[in-house]
Amino acid sequence: MPKMKTRRCAAKRFNKTGSGKIKRNKAYKRHLLNAKTSKRKRGLRKATLVSAAEAKVVKKLIPYK
Repeated sequence: MPKMKTRRCAAKRFNKTGSGKIKRNKAYKRHLLNAKTSKRKRGLRKATLVSAAEAKVVKKLIPYK
């Protein structure tokens, strides 16, 4: 069986942690930032984990990462 191809769009957006969970950055931090509070923007800096349901799909997209 040939090797699976990695979806490059997913590889650039997601990383695997040491325990195998999927890490992602939060959305809404690109533009229109003057309307958002400092507290909200601070919270958007931190990375978070993908939900368990979506992690199954993402793991198939990045098999070797």
